[in-house]
Amino acid sequence: MDREQRPRLGRRHFLGACAVIGAGGAGCARDGGRHRPDAGGTQAPDGERHLPGTSDWRIRSVGPPEAIAGYADRVSVRPGEEFALHVSTTAPRFTVSAFRIGWYGGAQARLVWRSERVPGRAQASPRMLPDTRTVRADWRPTLTVGTDGWPEGAYLLRLDADSGHQRYVPFVVRSDRGAGRTVLMHAPATWQAYNTWGGYSLYEGRGGAYAYRSLAVSFDRPYDRDGAEKFLVYERAAVVLAERLGIPLAYTTGVDLHRDPEVLHGAAALICLGHDEYWSPQQRRHVTRARDAGTNLAFLGANTCYRRIRLEPGEAGPERTVVCYKTSHGADPCIRSHPALVTADFRQPPAADPESALTGVLYEGFPTDAPYVVHAADHWLFEGTGVRRGDAFDHLVGVEYDRVTPSAPTPPRIEVVAHSPLRCRGRRSHSDSAYYTVPSGAGVFATGTMRWVESLMAGTRENGRNHGMDARTAAFTTRTTENLLRAFATGPAARTRPRPRENARALYGDRPDH
Repeated sequence: MDREQRPRLGRRHFLGACAVIGAGGAGCARDGGRHRPDAGGTQAPDGERHLPGTSDWRIRSVGPPEAIAGYADRVSVRPGEEFALHVSTTAPRFTVSAFRIGWYGGAQARLVWRSERVPGRAQASPRMLPDTRTVRADWRPTLTVGTDGWPEGAYLLRLDADSGHQRYVPFVVRSDRGAGRTVLMHAPATWQAYNTWGGYSLYEGRGGAYAYRSLAVSFDRPYDRDGAEKFLVYERAAVVLAERLGIPLAYTTGVDLHRDPEVLHGAAALICLGHDEYWSPQQRRHVTRARDAGTNLAFLGANTCYRRIRLEPGEAGPERTVVCYKTSHGADPCIRSHPALVTADFRQPPAADPESALTGVLYEGFPTDAPYVVHAADHWLFEGTGVRRGDAFDHLVGVEYDRVTPSAPTPPRIEVVAHSPLRCRGRRSHSDSAYYTVPSGAGVFATGTMRWVESLMAGTRENGRNHGMDARTAAFTTRTTENLLRAFATGPAARTRPRPRENARALYGDRPDH
């Protein structure tokens, strides 16, 4: 299916704020200049989840785009490192609050640090690099933030203007080592691909037209809307659940894994969250090597590892630009000199390598909305859910989906555990959840639907209506995800769990369609 003919991005615009409970506190730093957090050291991950949370982490008023917005000069830092915030606001002053996302007794966030009031100013209009239609803010740095005492984890930096308007800046305090831990991998390259701040993304440009889209997008600009939509919709609920379980966790991003795979050495598992479409070949190579060394992999979304990207420098430093020519890859400057780096989809020449060789499933289409149908009810993933074969969960499959495709590169022994009939653009097909193992003992699970992480919040007030999914669906996906995370946290799954029962060919045969 030609995904580039989709309508504009309304299908992925969801509300990400939610009501939470709890309380928290923070220290302050001098106004302006270098801001440092409270002293006291970094909490161990297991103790962190028992600390009191705060109900005051969500945004109450976004206001107009110019009210306040900002971006960090890096997507992540190690604990104790500094980063710069670039902020533009029409308000005379603003504050910055750093909320770490986690369990915290159900509050889902803890206030780790808050600045004093910082002088505000409206910064210059963005500029465009015409060759690739890349929008960059290139604002002056407003303040430097130190992270002494900040635990590793996923953060929302909230900018609060004196006018009452607010925006997020998503940020990760990353782990150097993941040995024996479950590594949560955040997806800033995908966040940036869909970011329309300044009027351009990798999907649309002047007048909302695909033909005028950016061919490269920059981290040197704020995110659109509330500043953290993709994180809130596709990642937050999985982070909260993982921290609630108390398993040893580590944190990284796809951008960091592109550069340095050290965090994966000896890791028990790597969890790819709800929407992680844009990968570099280096990132994919590092993840594949980790699997082949015994690290379990879980893909909680769909359309994963679909787009091949390059990461290039920007105004603030290296790896600040996401390059992806997509259907215009014939104009990619690497087409002759470095064909393996051409930013076509992974399944396309000149270096075709379909994602199914890693994930087990192949992205097939958008849009769809269908029930999720259990196929292998006795699989260990579904222990304690009470499901029977044929049980269905309305709306859980969508808005994009994957399926096992035996005619594509597919692991030789793969088990379809959910096989969900659907219709996409008039065509009948299926979405599959699938599990396979490799000789290292690593287990690999893919949900085959983009709504899995969203479903963890279904039946609550959080994140809007969640496509009509209900509390029954949330209970099912929550227990299944708990089973997955607990099993994968103990090491190579093939050593402790039954091997997959190959059934894909019985369902599909060797045909490319059905």
